[in-house]
Amino acid sequence: MAKQKVLVVDDEARIVELVRVYLERAGFQVLPAYNGRVALELARTEKPDLVILDLMLPEIDGLEVCRVLRRESNVPIIMLTARDEEPDKLVGLELGADDYITKPFSPREVVARVRTVLRRAVASKSPEERVKVGLLAIDPQRHEVSCHGNPVSLTPTEFKLLEVMARSPGRVYSRLQLLEMVQGEAYEGYERTIDAHIKNLRDKLSAFSNSPGCGIVTVYGVGYKLEAGEVA
Repeated sequence: MAKQKVLVVDDEARIVELVRVYLERAGFQVLPAYNGRVALELARTEKPDLVILDLMLPEIDGLEVCRVLRRESNVPIIMLTARDEEPDKLVGLELGADDYITKPFSPREVVARVRTVLRRAVASKSPEERVKVGLLAIDPQRHEVSCHGNPVSLTPTEFKLLEVMARSPGRVYSRLQLLEMVQGEAYEGYERTIDAHIKNLRDKLSAFSNSPGCGIVTVYGVGYKLEAGEVA
């Protein structure tokens, strides 16, 4: 069985080496890159299963790499950043990253996050029954979503988030509940990242819907729900 490939991108060689050692011990194949240009080249030629991406990179910065990768594929992306300000992290999530880790970090945490995000990506492609809510259709087996018959390209996190809400239309989920169901486990202080994924979902679905966000409704002070009656 072929090893899953992880592209690790950071301009600090010691960080790449540290992450490489732990990931290889965990059974992954690691592709190292030290700038944004090489990262994009490797992503296109090697087709990694997941990308660990630092935001501060030479030649092409991490946010631009994330933007380009998301235009070209749905490969799961975990951001590495030394920035503590939440807005910087949310920018990356809004560009389509699936998760983030703030430096300094535990290499064991990196391995755990990689496994979690990959499990989510695999689960989103598992052969489950199709879901239909109004004119919104979700096919987990094919990892396809359509709104009003128009295909919508989603990241693994966005796909799972939409699927969870679509399986119980009208049910209100708190941010923590969505995080636990989508991420597999909750990380303290990460609840607000759900807002960035919801924003991405609404933006993508609204292009094909008569209702803003294709029925994803904010229940203020509680969380979110998918309202079947508004998907039209």
